[in-house]
Order: sequence, then structure tokens, then C-alpha cells
Amino acid sequence: MRIALDAMGGDHAPSAIVEGAVEALNEYKDVEILLVGDESAVARELQNKKFPPLRAKILHASEAIGMGEPPLAAIRKKKNSSIRRAVDLVKTGEADAVVSAGHSGAMMALALIVLGASSGVDRPAIATIMPTFNKSFVLIDAGANVDCSPINLLQFALMGNAYAKHILGRPSPRVAILSIGEEESKGNELTKESFKLLQATDLNFIGNVEGKDIFAGLADVVVCDGFIGNIVLKTSEGLAEATIKMLKQEIAGLPTGRMGYLFIKKALRGFKKKTDYAEQGGSPLLGINGTCIIGHGRSTAKAIKNAIKMAAEFSGKKTHEIIRREINRNPLTVKGNSLAAG
Repeated sequence: MRIALDAMGGDHAPSAIVEGAVEALNEYKDVEILLVGDESAVARELQNKKFPPLRAKILHASEAIGMGEPPLAAIRKKKNSSIRRAVDLVKTGEADAVVSAGHSGAMMALALIVLGASSGVDRPAIATIMPTFNKSFVLIDAGANVDCSPINLLQFALMGNAYAKHILGRPSPRVAILSIGEEESKGNELTKESFKLLQATDLNFIGNVEGKDIFAGLADVVVCDGFIGNIVLKTSEGLAEATIKMLKQEIAGLPTGRMGYLFIKKALRGFKKKTDYAEQGGSPLLGINGTCIIGHGRSTAKAIKNAIKMAAEFSGKKTHEIIRREINRNPLTVKGNSLAAG
């Protein structure tokens, strides 16, 4: 499995990216990694590191897109950016998947321009795994589309359902719409019209779910527009980190805090692992003709390693082809359909 890795993308590039690639090469024996970026900088990071050299290759890219650059302008201006070249490798068949912790807007735009949307998909979406008390759920869309229509949310539901079924192993995923109340009448026009569309499918649609209930494990797939989804994602990440810090602060203030911490240290580590974005590594951009994994901007080596693992799994299972079939077998998603258009 050949993975094109944007070596210059992310807050800690190229050091954390290269380190993650090395860890992946040593742990996953069936993975080859194409490190795309400044050849001299990447080569320096690889010095004195032990890894199977036959499964690693540096491909030079003279430019990099910064996090603060407008995505479309940067794409037009920087034709030889590391992220552009990495996506191109998937298009030409030289790589099976692409991973980048760089500019997510540029990654999404390039995936759509270079690889194209899957047949029947109007807008690709970011799917993120979120923890619950017992399992996990797929949050979709987590930030790709700020403004959405009901047909977009229907397609997100179908893509999220395929993810939960074929990657997470849920035979009949419970699909829900994130709204302000459980009742069908609650929500804005988007959620109410989307409710009607999802009801007409053969999905295991359980209706609306409120924000306070999404971490209770009521649904396997939670559907929303990218504006709301990204707020949920970022708020959850911040809350998890703040909770651990506040607990440690409270424990440190107790006379028996040091001893008490020893008793709950293992539990705190388990909680941190469940809520740590690095454990998942990245989020797939679903609805694209290929496998694209978007990493967190502050990805560590561990996150990159796990993003590479995710890319190999998604590509190996040909998830993008499964999603295309799921979308096109549902008549409500056909462009121009009168119900979808409404």
C-alpha cells in the first residue's frame, strides 16, 4: 500500500511528519510511504533514523502552502506545493492514498479539483470518530461544508452509514440528525427537511439527537452541517483537554493529592487516550474518488503514524467505491430528483 504523505503540512512539519512516517514504516510492514516535500529538509529529518529504506521515497516539492493562506489563491499560485503533488500522486495511480496535516481547505479543494467527487455526491464531507461511554460514533460533516441543503445531509448520512458499517463493523448503524430536540418538529428548516428525506431511506434512522446525548452512545452516525460539526469537534477537544487539566489541578490542591493521583493515574490515562485526536490520526474526506485523510494541524508523530494506518485501511477496503455504490443505490440522492431538489 503506497501512501503519499505531505511532509511539509502541519504546525510541526517536517520533523513530526517524518518521525510519524518512520514509526509507520517500522510498525506496518505492508506500507510504502512517498514523502512529498523539500528534499533536503526531509532528508535531514531522516538522518540517523532506522527504517526500511526500500519502502520510503522522497519526492521533491519546492513549495508549501501555509496555514493562513487563502486556499484557492494558494492552489493557483503554488503549482508545485507538497500538498498538490501528494494529491496528484493518487490521481496518477502512483499512490493509493494521500495524508496531510496541512491546510485542510487546500486539501479539500485539491481533492475535489484533482480527484473529483464520487458519482452522486454533491459535496464531500469530513467524517470524524468521536468517543462515547461504550463505543464511538461518526460525526459527519465535521467541517468541510459550512452551508448545506437537505440533500447534502442525506448524502452525509449515507456516507457515514457506509463508514460505520464497513470500517467500524456496525451491521446496522443507528443514524441520527443533530438537532435542538428529539421531536421531528424541532430544529431549523435544514434539519426538519433532512428528517423527511432520511425517513424515506432504508437506513436505520432513529430521528433527532440532542447535543447532550451524542456522547451517550445513542447513535452510530450523527449528521449535521459542517459549521455545527466543526464547533462540536473543537469544543469536544477543548473540553477533554480542560477536564484533564482541571482534575489534575484539583487533585494537586488536596493534602492527599499525590497519593490519590497514584490511584487514579491509570484511569486518567485511559480517559486521555479515548479523547486524544492522535489515537485516530486523522479524518477521511468522504465522497471523493480516492482516499484522502486530513490530519490535525498540530499533529504529532503518533497522529501521523495513525493517519497512515487509517489511509491504508480505507484504501485497502476501497471505501470510496463502497460509498459510491451506497449513494447511487438510493433514488433520493439522484441529482434533479424532485424530492431532493425541494
